[in-house]
Amino acid sequence: MNRLDLIVSERELERLCAALTNAGAPGYTVLRHVTGRGHGGTVSEGMEFSGVGANAHVIVFCEAAALGAIRDAVKPLLAYYGGVGFVSDAQLL
Repeated sequence: MNRLDLIVSERELERLCAALTNAGAPGYTVLRHVTGRGHGGTVSEGMEFSGVGANAHVIVFCEAAALGAIRDAVKPLLAYYGGVGFVSDAQLL
């Protein structure tokens, strides 16, 4: 089983979730308003009142057979709108 961790702007969250669904992702978890230190070396902080600039963390667990279609659907969005994605192995407890 694979785990995908996707960090995207909340503005693009709806597009990303639609792409995941259309690609056959069995489901996903969304964590909104995440922050951290990015590639630029600065801490990403969403605007406290408006949410502009806030990021979301989307987690997907899928079988290896589904990974290719999900990757093909997500990579163009990350390239165009920005964001990062990582794939790792996962084991059910």
